[in-house]
Amino acid sequence: MIDLALKFITDELGTFLHSRIGPSAPEVKLTKMVDDSGKYAFGEETVVVTVINIEEDRTFKSQLPEYTLRDGQHIITEPDIKINLYVMFAANFNQYNEALKCISFLLTFFQSHPAFTPGSFPALDVRIERLTLELQNLGYDQINQVWTFLGAKHLPSLVYKMRLVIIKDEVSTGIQPPITIINANLNNK
Repeated sequence: MIDLALKFITDELGTFLHSRIGPSAPEVKLTKMVDDSGKYAFGEETVVVTVINIEEDRTFKSQLPEYTLRDGQHIITEPDIKINLYVMFAANFNQYNEALKCISFLLTFFQSHPAFTPGSFPALDVRIERLTLELQNLGYDQINQVWTFLGAKHLPSLVYKMRLVIIKDEVSTGIQPPITIINANLNNK
């Protein structure tokens, strides 16, 4: 699901930039920030989408497995995991003002599209019920730590928290015969 959510956002950003800038719009690329040699893993005139952290959202966590009756069998599936992704969007351009222009377009895109659902965006996988993105305010120390952690030099960038990507295994963890008879003796003293 993580890959589907990020591919969707990357494609939507690419479409948005193409509609605003035209044929000279930069490529929007889902990739790691640096390659094994320590250089940027992408070229110039590119907007990069990369995950910098994954966390479980325990606010809505279900503790109990789900029990369903399917084809006469009692199917047990473990509860789903709801996760939040911290996603960095960075602009790498020869001209600094072009990088800032792209960052402004990204802010405009997420301001006008704060949430995504399959009903509003058919390209979003139906297994993803809803994606919301919140701009994260990082201080100077945090920005320095993120770029040091990534092993790259600072580029104009934004960090958004993408909420509630749901991870659920479709394979059941157990199959039991269904309960067909309930016996209760209420007269036993």
